[in-house]
Amino acid sequence: MEFERDQELAEDQNRCLERLNWAVLHLGGKASPTQIDRIARLIIQTMTGPWRFFHTPEHIFEVGETGDAVEILAALFHDLVYVQVDQGVSVNISAYISAFVKEINGKLVIRDSSELPDDRMFEMVTGIFGFSPEQVLIPTAGQNEFLSAVIAAKCLEHDLQPETIAQIAACIEATIPFRSKSESGQSPSDRLYERLQKINQSSDLGWSKEDLDKIVERSVRLANRDVKNFAYPYSADFLDNTWNLLPETNHDLKNANSYTVQGYRESLQKMEGFMHFLKPHLVFQRFGKEPDEATYQELIHRTGRNLDVARLYLGSKLLSIAIIEALSRRIGRDIPVATMTGELPSRGTLPQSQLENFLPTVDVMRHPPETDLEWEVLGLLEKGRNQSSIYDIKNSPVTTFLIKSVGFGDTRRLLPQAKAFFAEEISPEEFLQSCDPTVVETITNGILQVFESRKAALKGVNLVK
Repeated sequence: MEFERDQELAEDQNRCLERLNWAVLHLGGKASPTQIDRIARLIIQTMTGPWRFFHTPEHIFEVGETGDAVEILAALFHDLVYVQVDQGVSVNISAYISAFVKEINGKLVIRDSSELPDDRMFEMVTGIFGFSPEQVLIPTAGQNEFLSAVIAAKCLEHDLQPETIAQIAACIEATIPFRSKSESGQSPSDRLYERLQKINQSSDLGWSKEDLDKIVERSVRLANRDVKNFAYPYSADFLDNTWNLLPETNHDLKNANSYTVQGYRESLQKMEGFMHFLKPHLVFQRFGKEPDEATYQELIHRTGRNLDVARLYLGSKLLSIAIIEALSRRIGRDIPVATMTGELPSRGTLPQSQLENFLPTVDVMRHPPETDLEWEVLGLLEKGRNQSSIYDIKNSPVTTFLIKSVGFGDTRRLLPQAKAFFAEEISPEEFLQSCDPTVVETITNGILQVFESRKAALKGVNLVK
């Protein structure tokens, strides 16, 4: 396993090195072999951190794919800093930004003017992002993208011209996700265009209006590729990416058979809440001719469908884990999921004591889905997403049993009760009493059979020599 990981790391580094060399040379730069090799190592080592499951080398290669040289370089750097996922900033990349930012009360802050060095690259990137000295950086408002752009600028300042680095920084700025229009009706792309106009004048970059239009259009093109999974034609593929994001924010999920029922539920609940907050027009951007109207509308349509699927899928799973969590409270508060439902399959073998093996088969026509959306979600729950993850199976047997037993309508009615239980507004027993008694009894008996199978296995141990 370790050999395979080292081999994959080497392949990613070579791939990154090739792209860096090609892009720098294509942009008229002088690619120093030692410098480019060092940058490639920096990028891949950071992107393969222990908590990276979605924001990985493969992701940055995909975002840069089909792009021009500026887009390729922006893609390689755009997720280099991800404070929430990496639990801070690694020593390797902090060397590039420590002169410009400091930590105060657990937050990253741009140094004040008296502390900042006279640095053209930093001033240019700061202007492109619209940031200023002493500004507190916010993780959900451009912190990671800004710091990633600073690192890109400092890494490439000896190889490329300032106007080229500014274009790379603009692309990275555009990847700040899920931003709405300003009160005056300006889109994020409009605001970027205005800041680039100012930088063009203050730094004498020599861009024409046509140049500025193309720079912002390119930035939008890259940003839209960064979130292209939201518009995947198949919802199963979209959910696969969603499941890769969960362990980046809940690191306990990496321990497949020890994460708690409550911890797993909290991860689902946060993602379900995020999916309800998100609107398709916040995901994809449009500026000028990028993308054309028909393509943009198709992206919006697909995103809307995937969000609808995700909301119902996550809500259904949230209700089933709520029942298991309420039952687990009879034992304690920090009970692993594996204790209640059995361990995950490992090394191709299926453990004998899994909850799904003790649930009856229910005829789908007892409470048949009423819409195409409900049929699609039931199929995803029963047959599964396209891929299993390290912390979860791809199908959802307990949720499938629940949906077939009570229907999606009852699920929607009960979900607010589940959330009241999560918020401790009602007790676990009050929540269970609001659920279908046959469903609760069946799941309870199934969990008891999981316990009994373990009890039987322990009784079978022969201690007599």
